[in-house]
Amino acid sequence: MSNSSASPSHGTEQHEHDGTSAFGRLAVLMITAFIDMLGLLMIIPLLPFYAKDLGAGGMVVGLLVSSFSVAQLLSAPMWGRFSDRYGRRPALLVGLGASAVAYIVFAYADSLWLLFLSRIVQGAGGGTVSVIQAYVADATKPEDRAKSLGWLSAATNAGVAIGPSIGAWVQHLGVHTPGLMAAALCGINMLFASKYLTETRAPASDEGKTKPKGSREAVLRVMSHPSEPASRLILIYAIAIGAFQGTNAILALFLAWKFEVTKDNIGYFYTYLGALSVVIRALMLGRVVDRIGEPRLSRWGLMLLACGLAGMAIAPNLWVMVIAVTFLPLGTAFTFPCVTAMLSRVVSSAERGLYMGVQQTYGGITRVAFPIILGIAFDSFGKQSPYWISAVVVLATLFMGRDLEQYAPRKPAGSAAA
Repeated sequence: MSNSSASPSHGTEQHEHDGTSAFGRLAVLMITAFIDMLGLLMIIPLLPFYAKDLGAGGMVVGLLVSSFSVAQLLSAPMWGRFSDRYGRRPALLVGLGASAVAYIVFAYADSLWLLFLSRIVQGAGGGTVSVIQAYVADATKPEDRAKSLGWLSAATNAGVAIGPSIGAWVQHLGVHTPGLMAAALCGINMLFASKYLTETRAPASDEGKTKPKGSREAVLRVMSHPSEPASRLILIYAIAIGAFQGTNAILALFLAWKFEVTKDNIGYFYTYLGALSVVIRALMLGRVVDRIGEPRLSRWGLMLLACGLAGMAIAPNLWVMVIAVTFLPLGTAFTFPCVTAMLSRVVSSAERGLYMGVQQTYGGITRVAFPIILGIAFDSFGKQSPYWISAVVVLATLFMGRDLEQYAPRKPAGSAAA
């Protein structure tokens, strides 16, 4: 296939620089992603309580949560195309600005429609996740992308672990304080990024070689050409992350049913998962990628994720459950950075941001659909059924990961000895 979404891109990338500058760019991105996630997670745990105070029930709270994902999945390809055309840096700065506006709206929301507005604006700004991933792909060598994406996700996981505690504390300083503090963090983040984040994408650098696709065309191509490497990688990512997030949504209900876990101790599970994710992605992922390669490691990741999900379904006691849960951060850490790194190589560099956005769109669809599907299964087919369903669909993606070794990075001569 001559299509740009099915052929590796080489030679036009902007990573021809020394290792120090590459690490410097990555460090700035990690700080930016950490601060962004810190602000977001200060708000998320408080949202249901704010909505309840305004008269919302469970369904409205669910719609509030989903509105973020819907806005994100709709905006991600457009942000990706914008960054391909005008550069990664301006796209990221505009996205951070949108988040700051959303937090201010949240801080002063005195009606449900304002809460919905804040979530939609926040989700639209959150579409820049794909821009950050494309930024990493631009700024790093092909053989370093999976470990770099792992470090980036470790930074975001650190924000996930710390943010809720800060939000819970600052709410005692006033009802507006969490939103205003999150907006202030966004403002600081914008200043930091504008000063230290350099552009990695030369706009229109690939003009004349391929005709860039539109967002709608790229989204539809995944389903119309499912055998193409880019389509397979996007579907692997979407199915696996949907299954993981879907079971995560009912984790508290499942643990309460099986082991009588309560709201007073459920937080320990999330802290354990978050801390383990940071350690694996920051310290372990790069070494394992260097040893066995991204295609093989992504398949191992899918198997570990499926084993963890199945293990949770059959765990006879809490200690076995903890062991099964340990497979989840291993599986996600080995799967998602490797799949994203391979996607960055099988598409033209002129369409890298676009396809990173398409990946987030399909991931957003499954993050909305799987919690609903698995919630119905939990109520109708047995409390363990969501974990069995998720384990099966994750294992099924192994068939889509065949023959991906040809898209593994070609290491420079002498790198193995080094």
